[in-house]
Amino acid sequence: MFRSARLFQHSVSCGRGSPVAFRSVSTLPNNPHIYVLPSPKGQILSLLPTDPPTPELVLGTTTAIPPTPATFTENSGFMRLLQSVLRKHVDFDPTVIASAGSYASPGGSSIFSARKRRATAVSPHGSGAGGANTQGGAGGGGVGGYVHVFDTRKPPSYGRIPDPEDIFGSVVVDGEGNIQKGGYEECGAYRIVTNEGILGLSDYLRVKLVEKLKEEERMLRAHG
Repeated sequence: MFRSARLFQHSVSCGRGSPVAFRSVSTLPNNPHIYVLPSPKGQILSLLPTDPPTPELVLGTTTAIPPTPATFTENSGFMRLLQSVLRKHVDFDPTVIASAGSYASPGGSSIFSARKRRATAVSPHGSGAGGANTQGGAGGGGVGGYVHVFDTRKPPSYGRIPDPEDIFGSVVVDGEGNIQKGGYEECGAYRIVTNEGILGLSDYLRVKLVEKLKEEERMLRAHG
């Protein structure tokens, strides 16, 4: 599932007016967007290469690489920021838009009509990193329903509902495949690290999240 960390070089400032130094920072090979930074209590995982990292913005810490649910400690502040980015941008994610369009297709209607006749495995009200599919709540047949936004570390087979720990949340879709603005609902069961791996986002959502993290980092350091 994980291989040894891959090393690359990036520059970091050693302080105001100091020359720029170069240090080796590792990334997770199955997710090259996540940086591994040393810490007295283990390893810090972050979407930003800043060294030293900004504690409020990291994913969390781990006592072992690769991280597992047993070794990883989640940063609740990062989770709140992640969900705020999803709530703001998920309606514009091309992957989510394409998935929502399934509601307007004959295939999508038949799938959701069938699901409506049997209970769905995941409630969109109690369900949390990129991508989406049509494994949502009851709908279809011109009625609409929910489309789950899920982590790419374990994409479900078509027609299947993702595991709750892989669902970021759900969006409300009408019978014509249109995402209802402001209809995103967070899944409280989402976990950054599972036995299947670590946070994986669509390219669109990852870029938006990194932009937000950089913005927050600039503000924190300006007032720090």
